Amino acid sequence: MKKPLIYIAAAAIGLSACQEKKTGTMEAKQVCVSDSLAKMIKIDTAKTTAMQDELSLSGEVSFDENKVVKIFPFASGQVTDVKVSLGDKVSKGQTLAIIRSADVAGNYTDLTSTRADLAIAKRQLEQAEYLYKSGISSERDYTEAKENYNKSVAANSKVRDQIAINGGGNTNASGTLVIKAPSDGYIVEKNIATGNFIRPDNSSSLFTISNMKDVWIWANVFETDIAKVKKGYDAKITVLAYPDKAFYGKVDEVSSVLDPDNKVMKVRIALTNPDLLLKPEMFTNVVITNKEPSTSVSVPASSVIFDNAKNFVVLYNSKCNLKVREVVPIKTVDSVTYLASGLKPGEKIVSKSQLLLYNALTEE
Repeated sequence: MKKPLIYIAAAAIGLSACQEKKTGTMEAKQVCVSDSLAKMIKIDTAKTTAMQDELSLSGEVSFDENKVVKIFPFASGQVTDVKVSLGDKVSKGQTLAIIRSADVAGNYTDLTSTRADLAIAKRQLEQAEYLYKSGISSERDYTEAKENYNKSVAANSKVRDQIAINGGGNTNASGTLVIKAPSDGYIVEKNIATGNFIRPDNSSSLFTISNMKDVWIWANVFETDIAKVKKGYDAKITVLAYPDKAFYGKVDEVSSVLDPDNKVMKVRIALTNPDLLLKPEMFTNVVITNKEPSTSVSVPASSVIFDNAKNFVVLYNSKCNLKVREVVPIKTVDSVTYLASGLKPGEKIVSKSQLLLYNALTEE
């Protein structure tokens, strides 16, 4: 039975078919490309190129740990107020949290005590110096008074240094410790809440601040694909929040060990994030691309026609010399199909509107 749709398409584009021939197991017709059709089709040339490979991975966005500021507790105590939330933008010097600390209060008590001791030692030194110079007391008494004064100075300096280390101007005698932002950025980690008690042996940070202009993508590579990923390979990242936008970077670190929980190898991709579109913990789809040392004949993926479980291209020799050729693809990467057989470098194929020609050439 004839295919009405093919005749309509052929009439619409001005194809002239004549003189059927038998070529192997496929019937081929001589089809000429009219001037109007010539404006609709596109001719490409098969060429030898280095094969590229793609590997699709899952991953997530993380902040660049080399460009963050982690804020650790200066002293133990209880959190009385937290002024910011996760994701908030903060400015340098902005109050982040307030802690009531017995350690800080104790330091100020010690400071008062050492100041009093220092004042007494200073008066005793001045008195001993006067008596010594007047010949009333011995040099030994004067030297002893001087040593006591130096000890008082050292004790007072030690307490003042402790206060400076524990927040300095951000503390007061009532034991209040004010945690302030050391730089501008965004709160990307927050590990305290109002009412929490900060223990003296606490080693985790209270806040982490990042400017978010540089981010990392941590992608998961299964054992079977480890050999396909190396440092320096190109990476294309997409996220659910922006399905029509792609982000590009390079693999800059490949882990040497597998994650013991899910048995995957982690690879890191560094990205610039000038518009701050990528947020920590976002799920990502990652496509790693690399060039293999082997080469193959390649054609535009759009030129390959899949029909009856086989792949074909329309070979273009001249306007009235068109043939259907079976090809065997190896793989398709982006918009390029690499072939194992079927074409030689330099042969021309139709890569646009080729389906109309294919139907006309193979119509029974």
